[in-house]
Amino acid sequence: MELFSAEFWSALLSLIIIDLVLAGDNAIVIGLAARRLPKNQQKKAIIWGTVGAIIIRATATILVVWLLMIPGLRLIGGILLVWIAYKLLTEESGHDIKAGASFWGAIKTIIIADALMGLDNVLAVAGAANGHPLLVILGLLISIPIVVWGSTIILKWMERFPIIITFGAGVLAYTAAHMITGEEFLAGFFQQNPIIKWAFIIIIIIAVIFAGKFKQRKLAEQH
Repeated sequence: MELFSAEFWSALLSLIIIDLVLAGDNAIVIGLAARRLPKNQQKKAIIWGTVGAIIIRATATILVVWLLMIPGLRLIGGILLVWIAYKLLTEESGHDIKAGASFWGAIKTIIIADALMGLDNVLAVAGAANGHPLLVILGLLISIPIVVWGSTIILKWMERFPIIITFGAGVLAYTAAHMITGEEFLAGFFQQNPIIKWAFIIIIIIAVIFAGKFKQRKLAEQH
């Protein structure tokens, strides 16, 4: 992928969308972890906790980018990402997070919670970056400040306009299908048959959204 090419900007846009859709809950966790601190310490805890979370997530994502170069792992990662896209549409998120009683306790809670909740994000970003570490860093630098300081607005938008979640799941499904078709032992077949490649990608996207919506309807009927 050439630097600042159309493919580069397209991948960066996908990364930002993925980060915003998947990291909304992480911003709430940050707020919950710092809520017991004095007002003058809350902002510092949020900033330092977020810095620690960014460093850990960037390191983990670059490691996953490297791991995805091992034959067979792009296929496995793509299949896992299909499941993550489906989960995004069907699962309700909980926020059972203990507030930190001390400044450093709050920072530790933020970093640990973000690392645990960010596993799906790491895989999605690594897949969308397509082996480009600069894209990983840029995606995180652009999206995490938006998530941290605009989390309430983002979550309200998602509640008011559920199409945002559906769109995000579609981007994840596209990334998953792209990872599968880019797998080393499958890439030759898909490159020789571009119609089959794009038909496969479209089918994955439609299947994820249809299955997610069907599950949503079933859950709504049960409540």
